[in-house]
Amino acid sequence: MNEKSSLIQEQRQEQKLAQSFSQQQLLYSQLVELPITQLLERVNTEMNDNPALEVETDGGDYQGYPDSTDSPDSQEVLEDYDSQRDREDRQSALDDALAAIGRDDEDLPVFHNDPTEGREDFVFGDYTSFYDQLKEQMTLADLSDTERDIMEYLIGSLDDDGLLRKSLDAISDELAVYHNIETTPRQIEKVLKQLQQFDPAGIGARSLQECLLLQIDRREESHLKQLMQKVVNDYFDAFTKKHWDRIQASLKLSDLQAKALFGELRRLNPKPGAAMGEAVGRSMEQITPDFIVDTHDDGTVTFTLNQGDMPDLQVSQSFADSMKEYQQNKDHMTRQAKEALLYIKKKVDAAQSFIEAIRMRRRTLTLTMQTIIQLQRQFFLDGDEASLRPMILKDVAERTGLDLSTISRVSNSKYAQTRWGTFPLRHFFSDAYTTEQGEELSTREIKAALHDIIENEDKRHPLSDEKLTQTLSQRGYPIARRTVAKYREQLGIPVARLRK
Repeated sequence: MNEKSSLIQEQRQEQKLAQSFSQQQLLYSQLVELPITQLLERVNTEMNDNPALEVETDGGDYQGYPDSTDSPDSQEVLEDYDSQRDREDRQSALDDALAAIGRDDEDLPVFHNDPTEGREDFVFGDYTSFYDQLKEQMTLADLSDTERDIMEYLIGSLDDDGLLRKSLDAISDELAVYHNIETTPRQIEKVLKQLQQFDPAGIGARSLQECLLLQIDRREESHLKQLMQKVVNDYFDAFTKKHWDRIQASLKLSDLQAKALFGELRRLNPKPGAAMGEAVGRSMEQITPDFIVDTHDDGTVTFTLNQGDMPDLQVSQSFADSMKEYQQNKDHMTRQAKEALLYIKKKVDAAQSFIEAIRMRRRTLTLTMQTIIQLQRQFFLDGDEASLRPMILKDVAERTGLDLSTISRVSNSKYAQTRWGTFPLRHFFSDAYTTEQGEELSTREIKAALHDIIENEDKRHPLSDEKLTQTLSQRGYPIARRTVAKYREQLGIPVARLRK
Protein backbone atom coordinates (compact mmCIF):
# COMPACT_ATOMS: atom_id res chain seq x y z
CA MET A 1 0.00 0.00 0.00
CA ASN A 2 1.51 3.36 -1.04
CA GLU A 3 1.74 6.40 1.24
CA LYS A 4 -1.17 8.21 -0.44
CA SER A 5 -3.64 5.34 -0.11
CA SER A 6 -2.51 4.78 3.48
CA LEU A 7 -3.19 8.44 4.28
CA ILE A 8 -6.65 8.26 2.69
CA GLN A 9 -7.48 5.15 4.73
CA GLU A 10 -6.36 6.86 7.94
CA GLN A 11 -8.51 9.90 7.14
CA ARG A 12 -11.53 7.69 6.52
CA GLN A 13 -10.97 5.89 9.82
CA GLU A 14 -10.69 9.22 11.65
CA GLN A 15 -13.90 10.48 10.01
CA LYS A 16 -15.67 7.25 10.91
CA LEU A 17 -14.51 7.51 14.55
CA ALA A 18 -15.57 11.17 14.72
CA GLN A 19 -18.99 10.33 13.27
CA SER A 20 -19.40 7.43 15.71
CA PHE A 21 -18.41 9.66 18.63
CA SER A 22 -20.84 12.34 17.45
CA GLN A 23 -23.72 9.85 17.28
CA GLN A 24 -22.87 8.54 20.75
CA GLN A 25 -22.81 12.09 22.14
CA LEU A 26 -26.16 12.84 20.51
CA LEU A 27 -27.71 9.70 22.02
CA TYR A 28 -26.27 10.56 25.43
CA SER A 29 -27.60 14.14 25.18
CA GLN A 30 -31.07 12.83 24.35
CA LEU A 31 -31.16 10.34 27.22
CA VAL A 32 -29.72 12.67 29.87
CA GLU A 33 -32.55 15.14 29.20
CA LEU A 34 -35.33 12.57 29.67
CA PRO A 35 -37.06 12.22 33.06
CA ILE A 36 -37.39 8.66 34.33
CA THR A 37 -40.92 8.10 32.96
CA GLN A 38 -39.90 9.05 29.42
CA LEU A 39 -36.62 7.15 29.72
CA LEU A 40 -38.52 3.94 30.45
CA GLU A 41 -40.63 4.51 27.33
CA ARG A 42 -37.46 5.09 25.29
CA VAL A 43 -35.92 1.85 26.61
CA ASN A 44 -39.04 -0.06 25.65
CA THR A 45 -39.00 1.45 22.16
CA GLU A 46 -35.30 0.70 21.74
CA MET A 47 -35.78 -2.93 22.72
CA ASN A 48 -38.65 -3.26 20.28
CA ASP A 49 -36.57 -1.78 17.47
CA ASN A 50 -33.31 -3.60 18.16
CA PRO A 51 -33.38 -7.40 18.62
CA ALA A 52 -29.75 -7.30 19.83
CA LEU A 53 -30.81 -5.43 22.99
CA GLU A 54 -32.46 -7.37 25.79
CA VAL A 55 -33.05 -7.50 29.54
CA GLU A 56 -30.12 -8.96 31.43
CA THR A 57 -30.79 -12.49 32.67
CA ASP A 58 -28.99 -14.82 35.08
CA GLY A 59 -28.51 -17.38 32.33
CA GLY A 60 -30.61 -20.06 34.04
CA ASP A 61 -32.16 -22.76 31.86
CA TYR A 62 -35.91 -23.05 31.52
CA GLN A 63 -37.21 -26.19 33.23
CA GLY A 64 -40.82 -26.33 32.01
CA TYR A 65 -44.25 -24.79 32.51
CA PRO A 66 -45.27 -23.89 36.07
CA ASP A 67 -47.58 -26.44 37.65
CA SER A 68 -49.55 -23.92 39.67
CA THR A 69 -49.63 -20.15 39.93
CA ASP A 70 -50.41 -20.57 43.63
CA SER A 71 -47.05 -22.10 44.52
CA PRO A 72 -44.61 -19.90 46.48
CA ASP A 73 -42.14 -19.68 43.58
CA SER A 74 -44.70 -19.42 40.78
CA GLN A 75 -43.94 -15.79 39.96
CA GLU A 76 -40.24 -16.58 39.69
CA VAL A 77 -40.99 -19.55 37.39
CA LEU A 78 -43.26 -17.39 35.25
CA GLU A 79 -40.49 -14.81 34.91
CA ASP A 80 -38.02 -17.54 33.90
CA TYR A 81 -40.51 -18.75 31.31
CA ASP A 82 -40.97 -15.24 29.92
CA SER A 83 -37.19 -14.74 29.77
CA GLN A 84 -36.80 -18.03 27.91
CA ARG A 85 -39.59 -17.12 25.50
CA ASP A 86 -37.97 -13.70 25.06
CA ARG A 87 -34.66 -15.31 24.11
CA GLU A 88 -36.38 -17.74 21.73
CA ASP A 89 -38.26 -14.91 20.02
CA ARG A 90 -35.07 -12.91 19.60
CA GLN A 91 -33.25 -15.95 18.22
CA SER A 92 -36.12 -16.41 15.78
CA ALA A 93 -35.86 -12.75 14.80
CA LEU A 94 -32.15 -13.19 14.21
CA ASP A 95 -32.68 -16.30 12.09
CA ASP A 96 -35.34 -14.55 10.03
CA ALA A 97 -33.09 -11.54 9.57
CA LEU A 98 -30.12 -13.59 8.42
CA ALA A 99 -32.31 -15.58 6.05
CA ALA A 100 -33.53 -12.32 4.54
CA ILE A 101 -30.10 -10.87 3.87
CA GLY A 102 -30.04 -9.06 0.55
CA ARG A 103 -33.04 -6.85 1.26
CA ASP A 104 -32.78 -3.29 2.59
CA ASP A 105 -32.17 -3.07 6.32
CA GLU A 106 -35.51 -1.31 6.89
CA ASP A 107 -37.27 -4.41 5.57
CA LEU A 108 -35.54 -6.79 7.93
CA PRO A 109 -37.83 -8.21 10.63
CA VAL A 110 -37.28 -6.98 14.17
CA PHE A 111 -38.56 -8.29 17.48
CA HIS A 112 -41.77 -6.75 18.84
CA ASN A 113 -43.51 -7.52 22.11
CA ASP A 114 -47.07 -8.75 21.62
CA PRO A 115 -49.29 -6.29 23.53
CA THR A 116 -51.98 -8.95 23.88
CA GLU A 117 -49.80 -11.18 26.00
CA GLY A 118 -50.13 -9.02 29.10
CA ARG A 119 -46.61 -9.61 30.35
CA GLU A 120 -46.07 -8.68 33.97
CA ASP A 121 -42.30 -8.63 34.27
CA PHE A 122 -41.64 -5.51 32.22
CA VAL A 123 -44.25 -2.88 32.95
CA PHE A 124 -43.48 0.79 32.36
CA GLY A 125 -46.45 2.42 34.09
CA ASP A 126 -50.19 2.10 34.19
CA TYR A 127 -50.86 5.35 32.38
CA THR A 128 -49.30 8.53 31.08
CA SER A 129 -50.21 11.38 33.37
CA PHE A 130 -52.02 14.56 32.40
CA TYR A 131 -48.76 16.43 32.96
CA ASP A 132 -46.68 14.01 30.89
CA GLN A 133 -49.02 14.14 27.90
CA LEU A 134 -48.79 17.93 27.74
CA LYS A 135 -45.04 17.79 28.42
CA GLU A 136 -44.58 15.46 25.45
CA GLN A 137 -46.37 17.98 23.23
CA MET A 138 -44.22 20.75 24.70
CA THR A 139 -41.05 19.08 23.37
CA LEU A 140 -42.34 19.63 19.83
CA ALA A 141 -43.01 23.35 20.33
CA ASP A 142 -40.55 26.00 19.20
CA LEU A 143 -39.68 27.56 22.56
CA SER A 144 -36.71 29.35 24.08
CA ASP A 145 -35.34 28.08 27.42
CA THR A 146 -37.27 30.76 29.32
CA GLU A 147 -40.47 30.07 27.39
CA ARG A 148 -40.05 26.37 28.12
CA ASP A 149 -39.80 27.10 31.86
CA ILE A 150 -42.91 29.28 31.66
CA MET A 151 -44.78 26.62 29.70
CA GLU A 152 -43.89 23.98 32.28
CA TYR A 153 -45.15 26.22 35.08
CA LEU A 154 -48.38 26.93 33.20
CA ILE A 155 -49.01 23.22 32.74
CA GLY A 156 -48.44 22.67 36.44
CA SER A 157 -50.92 25.47 37.23
CA LEU A 158 -53.85 23.95 35.32
CA ASP A 159 -56.90 22.85 37.32
CA ASP A 160 -58.34 19.35 37.19
CA ASP A 161 -60.53 20.24 34.21
CA GLY A 162 -57.59 21.56 32.18
CA LEU A 163 -58.43 25.25 32.63
CA LEU A 164 -56.10 27.96 33.95
CA ARG A 165 -57.74 29.95 36.71
CA LYS A 166 -54.70 31.80 38.04
CA SER A 167 -54.28 35.33 36.76
CA LEU A 168 -51.25 36.01 34.57
CA ASP A 169 -50.16 38.69 37.04
CA ALA A 170 -50.13 36.12 39.84
CA ILE A 171 -48.18 33.66 37.71
CA SER A 172 -45.67 36.39 36.85
CA ASP A 173 -45.13 37.07 40.56
CA GLU A 174 -44.76 33.38 41.41
CA LEU A 175 -42.27 32.79 38.61
CA ALA A 176 -40.15 35.71 39.81
CA VAL A 177 -40.27 34.88 43.51
CA TYR A 178 -40.11 31.11 43.49
CA HIS A 179 -38.32 30.29 40.24
CA ASN A 180 -36.22 33.40 39.58
CA ILE A 181 -37.80 33.80 36.13
CA GLU A 182 -38.30 37.43 35.28
CA THR A 183 -41.15 37.84 32.82
CA THR A 184 -44.27 39.90 32.16
CA PRO A 185 -47.94 38.92 31.88
CA ARG A 186 -47.74 39.69 28.16
CA GLN A 187 -44.85 37.26 27.68
CA ILE A 188 -46.72 34.62 29.70
CA GLU A 189 -49.82 35.13 27.55
CA LYS A 190 -47.72 34.54 24.43
CA VAL A 191 -46.61 31.16 25.82
CA LEU A 192 -50.16 30.41 26.97
CA LYS A 193 -51.41 30.91 23.40
CA GLN A 194 -49.01 28.17 22.33
CA LEU A 195 -50.23 25.89 25.12
CA GLN A 196 -53.78 26.46 23.91
CA GLN A 197 -52.78 24.93 20.56
CA PHE A 198 -52.05 21.61 22.29
CA ASP A 199 -54.45 18.70 22.32
CA PRO A 200 -57.16 18.32 23.41
CA ALA A 201 -58.74 21.53 22.11
CA GLY A 202 -59.70 23.90 24.91
CA ILE A 203 -56.75 23.09 27.18
CA GLY A 204 -55.27 26.12 28.96
CA ALA A 205 -58.38 28.29 28.59
CA ARG A 206 -58.97 30.88 31.30
CA SER A 207 -62.74 30.56 31.30
CA LEU A 208 -65.47 28.24 30.10
CA GLN A 209 -66.31 30.69 27.32
CA GLU A 210 -62.70 30.79 26.07
CA CYS A 211 -62.53 26.99 26.37
CA LEU A 212 -65.52 26.52 24.06
CA LEU A 213 -64.30 29.12 21.57
CA LEU A 214 -60.90 27.42 21.35
CA GLN A 215 -62.65 24.19 20.40
CA ILE A 216 -64.85 25.89 17.82
CA ASP A 217 -61.82 27.67 16.30
CA ARG A 218 -60.33 24.32 15.32
CA ARG A 219 -63.29 23.43 13.13
CA GLU A 220 -63.24 23.90 9.39
CA GLU A 221 -64.76 27.13 8.13
CA SER A 222 -68.52 26.79 7.60
CA HIS A 223 -71.78 28.58 8.30
CA LEU A 224 -72.35 26.24 11.23
CA LYS A 225 -68.99 27.24 12.75
CA GLN A 226 -69.93 30.92 12.45
CA LEU A 227 -73.25 30.28 14.22
CA MET A 228 -71.51 28.39 17.03
CA GLN A 229 -69.06 31.27 17.53
CA LYS A 230 -71.91 33.78 17.57
CA VAL A 231 -73.84 31.82 20.23
CA VAL A 232 -70.81 31.50 22.55
CA ASN A 233 -69.70 35.09 21.96
CA ASP A 234 -73.04 36.95 21.96
CA TYR A 235 -75.51 34.66 23.73
CA PHE A 236 -73.27 32.97 26.29
CA ASP A 237 -75.53 33.67 29.28
CA ALA A 238 -78.56 32.26 27.46
CA PHE A 239 -76.48 29.33 26.28
CA THR A 240 -75.32 28.38 29.80
CA LYS A 241 -78.93 28.60 31.02
CA LYS A 242 -80.12 26.46 28.07
CA HIS A 243 -82.53 29.10 26.79
CA TRP A 244 -82.57 27.49 23.36
CA ASP A 245 -85.84 29.05 22.24
CA ARG A 246 -84.52 32.57 22.88
CA ILE A 247 -81.32 31.86 20.91
CA GLN A 248 -83.26 30.30 18.04
CA ALA A 249 -85.58 33.29 17.81
CA SER A 250 -82.72 35.80 17.95
CA LEU A 251 -80.80 34.04 15.18
CA LYS A 252 -84.01 33.39 13.17
CA LEU A 253 -83.28 29.70 12.74
CA SER A 254 -85.62 27.00 11.54
CA ASP A 255 -86.28 24.05 13.87
CA LEU A 256 -83.97 21.87 11.75
CA GLN A 257 -81.18 24.45 11.80
CA ALA A 258 -81.55 24.97 15.55
CA LYS A 259 -81.46 21.23 16.20
CA ALA A 260 -78.22 20.86 14.22
CA LEU A 261 -76.64 23.91 15.90
CA PHE A 262 -77.55 22.92 19.47
CA GLY A 263 -76.48 19.33 18.81
CA GLU A 264 -73.00 20.51 17.82
CA LEU A 265 -72.77 22.90 20.78
CA ARG A 266 -73.60 20.06 23.17
CA ARG A 267 -70.65 18.11 21.80
CA LEU A 268 -68.19 20.74 23.05
CA ASN A 269 -66.23 19.63 26.12
CA PRO A 270 -66.36 22.01 29.12
CA LYS A 271 -63.60 19.95 30.82
CA PRO A 272 -60.94 19.21 28.21
CA GLY A 273 -58.65 17.77 30.87
CA ALA A 274 -61.06 14.85 31.15
CA ALA A 275 -60.18 13.87 27.60
CA MET A 276 -56.64 13.07 28.75
CA GLY A 277 -57.46 9.96 30.71
CA GLU A 278 -57.82 8.84 34.28
CA ALA A 279 -55.05 11.07 35.63
CA VAL A 280 -57.00 14.24 34.79
CA GLY A 281 -55.44 17.43 36.03
CA ARG A 282 -53.42 15.85 38.81
CA SER A 283 -50.32 17.10 37.09
CA MET A 284 -48.24 17.95 40.12
CA GLU A 285 -49.37 14.82 41.94
CA GLN A 286 -48.34 12.65 39.01
CA ILE A 287 -44.83 14.02 38.63
CA THR A 288 -42.40 11.16 39.13
CA PRO A 289 -39.24 12.38 40.90
CA ASP A 290 -35.90 11.38 39.41
CA PHE A 291 -34.13 11.85 42.75
CA ILE A 292 -35.21 10.84 46.25
CA VAL A 293 -33.39 13.06 48.75
CA ASP A 294 -33.32 11.96 52.39
CA THR A 295 -32.46 14.36 55.21
CA HIS A 296 -31.52 12.35 58.28
CA ASP A 297 -31.88 13.38 61.91
CA ASP A 298 -28.09 13.46 62.37
CA GLY A 299 -27.82 16.19 59.70
CA THR A 300 -26.59 14.04 56.84
CA VAL A 301 -28.23 14.38 53.44
CA THR A 302 -28.27 11.43 51.04
CA PHE A 303 -30.09 10.66 47.82
CA THR A 304 -30.93 7.83 45.47
CA LEU A 305 -31.74 7.81 41.76
CA ASN A 306 -35.28 6.71 41.03
CA GLN A 307 -34.82 3.89 38.54
CA GLY A 308 -38.52 3.01 38.39
CA ASP A 309 -38.90 -0.32 36.56
CA MET A 310 -35.67 0.26 34.69
CA PRO A 311 -34.19 -3.13 33.72
CA ASP A 312 -30.52 -4.00 33.43
CA LEU A 313 -29.73 -4.28 29.73
CA GLN A 314 -27.33 -6.48 27.83
CA VAL A 315 -26.42 -7.41 24.27
CA SER A 316 -28.32 -10.50 23.17
CA GLN A 317 -26.09 -13.57 23.50
CA SER A 318 -27.50 -14.89 20.22
CA PHE A 319 -26.25 -11.83 18.36
CA ALA A 320 -22.92 -11.78 20.20
CA ASP A 321 -22.25 -15.46 19.42
CA SER A 322 -23.27 -15.06 15.80
CA MET A 323 -20.97 -12.07 15.31
CA LYS A 324 -18.07 -13.95 16.90
CA GLU A 325 -18.69 -16.93 14.63
CA TYR A 326 -18.83 -14.82 11.48
CA GLN A 327 -15.70 -12.84 12.41
CA GLN A 328 -13.71 -16.05 12.94
CA ASN A 329 -14.51 -17.06 9.39
CA LYS A 330 -14.34 -13.65 7.72
CA ASP A 331 -11.45 -14.67 5.44
CA HIS A 332 -13.66 -17.23 3.70
CA MET A 333 -16.98 -15.40 3.63
CA THR A 334 -19.54 -15.42 0.89
CA ARG A 335 -21.23 -12.17 -0.07
CA GLN A 336 -24.35 -13.21 1.85
CA ALA A 337 -22.28 -14.00 4.96
CA LYS A 338 -20.61 -10.57 4.80
CA GLU A 339 -24.01 -8.90 4.60
CA ALA A 340 -25.12 -10.97 7.58
CA LEU A 341 -22.07 -9.85 9.57
CA LEU A 342 -22.73 -6.20 8.72
CA TYR A 343 -26.34 -6.53 9.87
CA ILE A 344 -25.38 -8.24 13.13
CA LYS A 345 -22.57 -5.73 13.80
CA LYS A 346 -24.90 -2.79 13.22
CA LYS A 347 -27.42 -4.10 15.75
CA VAL A 348 -24.79 -5.07 18.33
CA ASP A 349 -23.04 -1.67 18.03
CA ALA A 350 -26.37 0.12 18.49
CA ALA A 351 -27.18 -2.00 21.56
CA GLN A 352 -23.75 -1.36 23.10
CA SER A 353 -24.04 2.39 22.41
CA PHE A 354 -27.45 2.52 24.06
CA ILE A 355 -26.24 0.62 27.15
CA GLU A 356 -23.22 2.94 27.43
CA ALA A 357 -25.41 6.04 27.07
CA ILE A 358 -27.65 4.78 29.89
CA ARG A 359 -24.55 4.29 32.07
CA MET A 360 -23.27 7.79 31.26
CA ARG A 361 -26.71 9.26 32.02
CA ARG A 362 -26.73 7.60 35.46
CA ARG A 363 -23.26 8.95 36.24
CA THR A 364 -24.17 12.46 35.07
CA LEU A 365 -27.35 12.60 37.15
CA THR A 366 -25.47 11.33 40.21
CA LEU A 367 -22.71 13.94 39.89
CA THR A 368 -25.21 16.75 39.32
CA MET A 369 -27.39 15.92 42.32
CA GLN A 370 -24.37 15.41 44.57
CA THR A 371 -23.16 18.91 43.71
CA ILE A 372 -26.58 20.53 44.15
CA ILE A 373 -26.85 18.99 47.63
CA GLN A 374 -23.35 20.19 48.51
CA LEU A 375 -24.13 23.74 47.43
CA GLN A 376 -27.68 23.90 48.84
CA ARG A 377 -27.20 21.66 51.89
CA GLN A 378 -28.83 24.12 54.29
CA PHE A 379 -32.06 24.14 52.30
CA PHE A 380 -32.26 20.35 52.41
CA LEU A 381 -31.79 20.58 56.18
CA ASP A 382 -34.42 23.21 57.00
CA GLY A 383 -36.55 23.63 53.84
CA ASP A 384 -36.40 27.42 54.17
CA GLU A 385 -36.43 29.29 50.83
CA ALA A 386 -34.13 31.87 52.37
CA SER A 387 -31.50 29.15 52.80
CA LEU A 388 -31.06 28.77 49.04
CA ARG A 389 -27.69 30.32 48.28
CA PRO A 390 -26.81 31.86 44.91
CA MET A 391 -26.13 29.04 42.44
CA ILE A 392 -26.08 29.07 38.66
CA LEU A 393 -25.57 26.34 36.07
CA LYS A 394 -21.92 27.30 35.70
CA ASP A 395 -21.27 26.59 39.41
CA VAL A 396 -22.48 23.01 39.03
CA ALA A 397 -20.70 22.54 35.70
CA GLU A 398 -17.35 23.64 37.16
CA ARG A 399 -17.65 21.35 40.19
CA THR A 400 -18.72 18.30 38.21
CA GLY A 401 -16.48 18.84 35.19
CA LEU A 402 -19.52 18.47 32.93
CA ASP A 403 -20.54 20.77 30.09
CA LEU A 404 -22.83 23.68 30.86
CA SER A 405 -25.29 22.40 28.27
CA THR A 406 -25.38 19.00 30.00
CA ILE A 407 -26.22 20.56 33.38
CA SER A 408 -28.94 22.57 31.65
CA ARG A 409 -30.44 19.41 30.13
CA VAL A 410 -30.41 17.61 33.47
CA SER A 411 -32.02 20.57 35.25
CA ASN A 412 -34.73 21.32 32.70
CA SER A 413 -36.94 18.30 33.22
CA LYS A 414 -35.94 16.53 36.44
CA TYR A 415 -37.60 16.62 39.86
CA ALA A 416 -36.26 15.91 43.34
CA GLN A 417 -38.43 14.59 46.15
CA THR A 418 -37.33 16.03 49.50
CA ARG A 419 -38.62 16.15 53.04
CA TRP A 420 -40.05 19.58 52.20
CA GLY A 421 -41.82 18.64 48.98
CA THR A 422 -41.07 17.74 45.37
CA PHE A 423 -39.23 20.44 43.42
CA PRO A 424 -37.98 20.85 39.85
CA LEU A 425 -34.18 20.97 39.84
CA ARG A 426 -34.43 24.52 38.47
CA HIS A 427 -35.86 25.49 41.86
CA PHE A 428 -32.42 25.18 43.44
CA PHE A 429 -30.78 27.65 41.05
CA SER A 430 -30.67 31.38 41.68
CA ASP A 431 -28.63 34.36 40.46
CA ALA A 432 -26.57 36.40 42.90
CA TYR A 433 -26.64 40.05 43.92
CA THR A 434 -23.32 41.40 45.18
CA THR A 435 -23.52 44.12 47.83
CA GLU A 436 -21.09 47.02 48.11
CA GLN A 437 -19.36 45.03 50.83
CA GLY A 438 -18.78 42.17 48.35
CA GLU A 439 -21.36 39.86 49.93
CA GLU A 440 -23.33 37.62 47.56
CA LEU A 441 -27.07 37.35 48.14
CA SER A 442 -29.62 35.25 46.27
CA THR A 443 -31.85 37.44 44.10
CA ARG A 444 -34.73 35.06 44.76
CA GLU A 445 -34.22 35.45 48.50
CA ILE A 446 -34.25 39.25 48.17
CA LYS A 447 -37.37 39.22 45.99
CA ALA A 448 -39.15 36.91 48.43
CA ALA A 449 -38.32 39.28 51.30
CA LEU A 450 -39.46 42.30 49.24
CA HIS A 451 -42.72 40.57 48.34
CA ASP A 452 -43.31 39.68 51.99
CA ILE A 453 -42.70 43.27 53.17
CA ILE A 454 -45.14 44.73 50.61
CA GLU A 455 -47.69 42.00 51.32
CA ASN A 456 -47.75 42.96 55.01
CA GLU A 457 -47.47 46.74 54.71
CA ASP A 458 -50.19 49.13 55.90
CA LYS A 459 -52.38 49.37 52.79
CA ARG A 460 -53.45 52.88 53.79
CA HIS A 461 -49.81 54.01 53.88
CA PRO A 462 -47.81 51.90 51.38
CA LEU A 463 -44.03 52.00 51.67
CA SER A 464 -42.02 54.05 49.19
CA ASP A 465 -39.00 52.51 47.48
CA GLU A 466 -36.81 54.41 49.94
CA LYS A 467 -38.67 52.90 52.90
CA LEU A 468 -38.56 49.46 51.30
CA THR A 469 -34.78 49.86 50.92
CA GLN A 470 -34.44 50.70 54.63
CA THR A 471 -36.65 47.80 55.71
CA LEU A 472 -34.73 45.34 53.54
CA SER A 473 -31.46 46.62 54.99
CA GLN A 474 -32.81 46.03 58.50
CA ARG A 475 -33.60 42.46 57.47
CA GLY A 476 -30.04 41.91 56.31
CA TYR A 477 -30.37 42.82 52.62
CA PRO A 478 -28.32 46.01 52.08
CA ILE A 479 -29.19 46.76 48.47
CA ALA A 480 -29.50 50.03 46.56
CA ARG A 481 -32.84 51.82 46.13
CA ARG A 482 -32.64 51.54 42.33
CA THR A 483 -32.25 47.75 42.73
CA VAL A 484 -35.33 47.66 44.97
CA ALA A 485 -37.28 49.54 42.31
CA LYS A 486 -36.04 47.12 39.64
CA TYR A 487 -37.04 44.02 41.65
CA ARG A 488 -40.41 45.56 42.53
CA GLU A 489 -41.12 46.13 38.84
CA GLN A 490 -40.01 42.58 37.97
CA LEU A 491 -42.48 41.30 40.57
CA GLY A 492 -45.21 43.32 38.83
CA ILE A 493 -45.81 45.47 41.91
CA PRO A 494 -46.74 49.14 41.25
CA VAL A 495 -45.24 52.14 43.02
CA ALA A 496 -46.53 53.15 46.48
CA ARG A 497 -49.11 55.73 45.33
CA LEU A 498 -50.79 53.12 43.14
CA ARG A 499 -50.94 50.54 45.93
CA LYS A 500 -53.35 52.51 48.13
